[in-house]
Amino acid sequence: MHSQLPHRAPATEARASGAAPAAAHDNNTVPVGKIWQVITASSVGTVIEWYDFYIFGSLAAIIGPVLFGSQGKPEDTLLGALAVFGAGFIVRPFGAVFFGRIGDMIGRKYTFLLTLLIMGGATVVTGLIPSYDSIGVAAPLIVLVLRLLQGLALGGEYGGAATYVAEYSPDKKRGYFTSYIQITATAGLVLSILVIVLTKKAMPDAAFKEWGWRIPFLLSALLIVASYYIRRRLHESPLFAKAKAEGRTSQHPLRESFANPVNRRLVLIALFGATMGQGVVFYTSQFYAYSFMQNTLKLDLVDASIVLVAAMVLATPLFVYFGSLSDRIGRKRIIMTGMLCAALFTVPLFYGLQAYAGPLTETTPATVDAAGKTVAAVQKALTPNLPMMTALTFCLVLFVTMVYGPIAAYLVELFPTKVRYTSLSVPYHIGNGVFGGFVPLVATWIAVWAKAQPEGSFFQQHASLSGLIYPVVIALVCWVIGSALMKDVRGVKLIEE
Repeated sequence: MHSQLPHRAPATEARASGAAPAAAHDNNTVPVGKIWQVITASSVGTVIEWYDFYIFGSLAAIIGPVLFGSQGKPEDTLLGALAVFGAGFIVRPFGAVFFGRIGDMIGRKYTFLLTLLIMGGATVVTGLIPSYDSIGVAAPLIVLVLRLLQGLALGGEYGGAATYVAEYSPDKKRGYFTSYIQITATAGLVLSILVIVLTKKAMPDAAFKEWGWRIPFLLSALLIVASYYIRRRLHESPLFAKAKAEGRTSQHPLRESFANPVNRRLVLIALFGATMGQGVVFYTSQFYAYSFMQNTLKLDLVDASIVLVAAMVLATPLFVYFGSLSDRIGRKRIIMTGMLCAALFTVPLFYGLQAYAGPLTETTPATVDAAGKTVAAVQKALTPNLPMMTALTFCLVLFVTMVYGPIAAYLVELFPTKVRYTSLSVPYHIGNGVFGGFVPLVATWIAVWAKAQPEGSFFQQHASLSGLIYPVVIALVCWVIGSALMKDVRGVKLIEE
């Protein structure tokens, strides 16, 4: 096995620098109709998996008291729910390793059929979990296990979908076709928000908090069955099928991904020069912004949903635009520009959101319950300027489309077919899952800490926005590393040398 590594190194370097190796397998003759069939089947399943993953986070403020007790402080139960939500991100890299290995040894198709079923099953069971008041600490522990299963499944999903589509796509339009996979995370979030809002509008607020929040979880069963049926009809990707028929698939994808110094260096550059920053930009601009509008600016769930969904829908075509543009001018320039813009303008845009949310009004005054415990006043933003907040959120999502639209094509083109699933999944899920996924928890924790500082101190005065320190610093560091070390790749042959 080790005797193959020197042979792989020059070819892998050629791929990283953008040069196409000789004697490449030509996959430019795949019919366009077949490519769209592959994109549709891959995207539908991936949207549903993101939907499953996001509904928990979107309902964190409501699920918190369910999992940690109805008598807990709102900020404590919120942090607890976000911590459980974040646990799913921790194991995503392990899912990438586990399912990436299966995908590189057995095949792309069957691997993400398995991840789909695991994700869907865990989501449905989450909707059936009794509350903390009913079964005590078992409630958060069971949901924690389910979140870990979801994280493992999602760790294997993205690499499979991106690899599958890329290995069908023409070399000169790979950024364009893979950009449709990039839409799926945003589409999953939009779908989760729409289902939550429609469910909430269909019943009294008290009923939604008591049991109605379970409906979006249970609906996942129908979506998973439909997606599984669609994916079963797919065939294996032509490049992987060819490599497997010729006996050139890897029997040790982990060793070949990380023991090979050339491949390992590419994995590290992909992580610290691209996916780390892409992850924090994604979760700050969409998920944390949504939480910020509800929990800090005190917007009604429906108003916050209107702002975020409208901004994301308006920005969605830009994923495809920047993916297609990367086929012409390169991936690096677009990704790095988006990263720098996010580092420079995220804080001012959040200041704008705060300004246009308007002043807070107490809808329910502070009271003392029967046990003598003080119940905090309920505040709400009664006069938010939703059009201006939508415009500002659109700018945040614009940065997401720049860093996210071309990145699937960039990652796919870095690595050879026999270890592509594993090699791209690991940096993606560490960067996107760990660094990005913990943005809501870390940013909320920093904001709570800042709020507790002495009256008049700098952090106390800027407590609501202090959490943005984390994503801004990560994005800036990633921009520096990526600008210095990333090679610009586009249009290369996806072959097994």
